[in-house]
Amino acid sequence: MLQGVQVALGVCGSIAAVKTVELAHELRRQGAAVRAVTTPATEWIVNPWSLQYATDNPVVTELTGAVEHVELCGRGGWADILLIAPGTANTVGKMAAAIDDSPVTTCATTALGADLPIVVAPAMHEPMYDHPGVIDAIETLESWGIQFLDPRIEEGKAKIATEDAIITETARATTPDSLAGSTVVVTSGATTESVDPIRTLSNRASGRTGRAVARACYARGAEVILVHDGPDVPWATVEHVESAAEMTDTVLDHIGTADALVSAAAISDYTVETAPQKIRSGQEDLSLDLTPTPKLIDRVRDAAPDLTIVGFKAETDGTEEDIVERARSLQQRADLAFVVGNRTSVMGSEDTSAVLVDGEETEQFTGSKADLGGRVAERLADVV
Repeated sequence: MLQGVQVALGVCGSIAAVKTVELAHELRRQGAAVRAVTTPATEWIVNPWSLQYATDNPVVTELTGAVEHVELCGRGGWADILLIAPGTANTVGKMAAAIDDSPVTTCATTALGADLPIVVAPAMHEPMYDHPGVIDAIETLESWGIQFLDPRIEEGKAKIATEDAIITETARATTPDSLAGSTVVVTSGATTESVDPIRTLSNRASGRTGRAVARACYARGAEVILVHDGPDVPWATVEHVESAAEMTDTVLDHIGTADALVSAAAISDYTVETAPQKIRSGQEDLSLDLTPTPKLIDRVRDAAPDLTIVGFKAETDGTEEDIVERARSLQQRADLAFVVGNRTSVMGSEDTSAVLVDGEETEQFTGSKADLGGRVAERLADVV
């Protein structure tokens, strides 16, 4: 997600600094190169050697005649982005006042003057976060284009945002905003049909691909609505649904203001009348009457003839040519922008193999579902 991105990581003296070693590792796992910059207070919490090990680069703990702040964050400097995580009330206030008394604040002033993207993940006690001066400082910095990540308010503390949120916001700040101004609805994961208050009918879809598509669209500047039966995520408006009918109704509620739909969910093909009470066990013969569910894509296409729609087609059998033909048939039937065809054997795994079908044009893909999400978002940006 951050392949080739060069991150200057500013670490301030919050207890949340203990999390930055793992954050630096994750930034690198996502493809970024990282160089850390610290305030004097940081060294009381995390040793610079730990950050040097995590980043595989020397840590800037003081500014010297080598003018490290300019070399890192100046015009034409090494960094593509200044990520301050954690950001303390002290550093945030000084950034707003252009006070340069630490390597981090001096890098921030330099980055602002050089129009370098800056992302801040604040962490402090909640009363400090609610201080009028801190609020004013954040509003000032946001008006200058600095992106703040909302902290998690827990136990009276404004805790640093999750790694996932920080990585995603860093990607959004450094990825070309090819979907800026667009609203994209993404369906993801499995749907579930209730047999009775306890039992359900569902499938093995994990939702990894759908979430990856949603995240990649957000990184490219889109506003994302994620419709699934999964967790909240900080980079999308999440609509929680369970059944195929709930998913369809929710998508229909949003398409009036959407620019595109990516239908990546494995939606139940059949539903069943739900028994009001638990069906007692021990019966020798029991049958369920399955009723076909309406196709979400068809319902959406009828309601929004001009909407850009991307479909997914999963198959259990047939050759690669068969998968392409079935994907092509789906594209033609529902007038889709393109279709992603794959096998059900990839459900639940982190890696995948797929083919992107647009008429006679096909593109083979093998790799992680995160990378497939990025490729789908890139293709979507070309047609939305």
